[in-house]
Amino acid sequence: MNGVSSQQPNLESEFGLAVKTLRHGLGITQEELAWRADMHRTYIADIERGGRNLTLRSIAALAEALQAPIAALVPAGNERPNAALQLIEILLIEDSAADAALAVQSLKNAHASNRIHVAHDGAEALDYLLGTGPHAKKPAALPGIIILDLQLPNMSGVEVLRRIRAAKRTQKIPVLVLTSSRHDRNIPECERLGAESYIIKPLSFASFSRAAMKEQFSWALVRPA
Repeated sequence: MNGVSSQQPNLESEFGLAVKTLRHGLGITQEELAWRADMHRTYIADIERGGRNLTLRSIAALAEALQAPIAALVPAGNERPNAALQLIEILLIEDSAADAALAVQSLKNAHASNRIHVAHDGAEALDYLLGTGPHAKKPAALPGIIILDLQLPNMSGVEVLRRIRAAKRTQKIPVLVLTSSRHDRNIPECERLGAESYIIKPLSFASFSRAAMKEQFSWALVRPA
């Protein structure tokens, strides 16, 4: 035996975990998802356990019910994240201790297992990301997603984003910006600098997951089964 088959990923289990993750992101039950997708609840339960080999029609129905692109459920080739290994860190850059605590608690209440590191201003965040200042001797591992408040003291969120995109080490990390209004005059500049999307404060798991699904990195929300 050549052992190749033992190295193959369990696609049904990965698909089931993606469905469960997206469902939790929407805050809906298996019954609600079954109703949206015109399926039986036990069928949804089987899917989430990895016990169903679905048709393309069923996959499309689930993607529509979960308000997600099909790629969020079945990414192609080597780009498919491994749910067991891809539990990424989230860097939250937020100067308000109350808002940061509310955001972290919202993610914990949704049982998100991602590690969340909070930086309270732009300088602290850049030291953490670029391995300077207190992190010069031991640069931190890079986060998988950055959530950046635009209203920061001393150094604006826009300037922090500009420096993140200018540094080779951090320029490809997805950035979601936090703003108090969808009419914030800084949003166009953030889009020009490469921010993936924006979230209206206060940050919640639901708003984070919607932005993640929109930008097709909902794998970031994966938590252990």
